[in-house]
Amino acid sequence: MLKPILPKEHEKAEITIEGADDLYREIRVENLLTDEDGEKARLKPGDELDIVLEAETDATTKKPD
Repeated sequence: MLKPILPKEHEKAEITIEGADDLYREIRVENLLTDEDGEKARLKPGDELDIVLEAETDATTKKPD
């Protein structure tokens, strides 16, 4: 977890992506999430995550054969 530099900023979570190229191996996101009940939540250091990427249909193209 990365503490904010300015008091108004949120803590950031640094997430390591196994198997990614060196340049893309780590991402940082605000550690401010919403759980399945709509309550505010945050990540705990060391926990493993399942990350799902979603896109609207009109934001994608078909993969060529």
